[in-house]
Amino acid sequence: MINSPFVRKSASVQQVMLKVLLALVPGIAAYVWFFGAGILVQLAIASAAALAGEAAMLAIRGKPKALFLTDLSAIVTAWLIALTFPPIVPWWLTVTGTLLAVVVVKQLYGGLGQNPFNPAMAAFCLMIVAYPALMSQWPAAGQLDFGTQLKLIFGGLRDVDAITGATPLDALRTALRGATNPDSPFHGLRASQLQDGPAFGMMGGKGGEWVAFGYLVGGLWLIQQRIITWHIPAAFCGALFVVSGMMWGLHPDGFASPLFHLASGGAMIGAFFILTDPVSGATTARGKLLFAAGAAVLTFVIRAFGAYPDGVAFATLLMNILVPIIDMKTQAPVFGHKKD
Repeated sequence: MINSPFVRKSASVQQVMLKVLLALVPGIAAYVWFFGAGILVQLAIASAAALAGEAAMLAIRGKPKALFLTDLSAIVTAWLIALTFPPIVPWWLTVTGTLLAVVVVKQLYGGLGQNPFNPAMAAFCLMIVAYPALMSQWPAAGQLDFGTQLKLIFGGLRDVDAITGATPLDALRTALRGATNPDSPFHGLRASQLQDGPAFGMMGGKGGEWVAFGYLVGGLWLIQQRIITWHIPAAFCGALFVVSGMMWGLHPDGFASPLFHLASGGAMIGAFFILTDPVSGATTARGKLLFAAGAAVLTFVIRAFGAYPDGVAFATLLMNILVPIIDMKTQAPVFGHKKD
């Protein structure tokens, strides 16, 4: 029999980040299987850019390079950027986004543990605002071979309208808006009928739903390993399911099902890998629930009514702004003191 007290072995930043990278592997494997090995090239480009940017800033700030370059935090940021950008964006766009994340959003605020915003999502938002056309070129599952992907990444072909298309989220939203227009070819169709196209799978986008499942598996492993807690993933997925389910139930002709919202876009990677960032996210138990639920509501609003097909990145940054007040209002009272 093991007696108390129980003392948990402290985990280093490097160990935590390594487990986060390992948890991303199932999603990456599904990504490669359905969309090709181009994503591996993007992961390598982003990683190299992140390490170079981190090294340069550490040198300028007079910080020990070996200590911070080996903690893997820059690599985690790089991987999240590569996995949320389209896999065929030009190499320079991946480099630009990664350098902005590491140099501006992370290092200029003081480095690891000081950034108020999620670096990967800040990079995504900046790039989609600056280069909306390039950030909207997503290949369908099994459409591009590795050679074509390399040509697209390293400056070959760029007229890709014939081989890329809107994401399932964007395609369904456009079709749903046309369902109420008598002049639209989608007039009168319900969401369930609109999801019969080749871009759609069983619940979300073809191939993309299996990538989301990979992130789910990796995320659950992180919870089991106590790298993250259940609060943020459960609150985000639960709130997204409830708010999208309510709108779908009230108006099924105009809104997608809650399962579609969970299986599409950045919902799963957002729930387990982005919103759970311990630096830019809420820290109290109740605060995590409020933080993630607010992000879920904003994600749905942006998806359903906004100008961008997916709202996870913008929702994350908007909720990052509210983290200080959320943490302040959800702190437990000090023992022996009355709550104000």
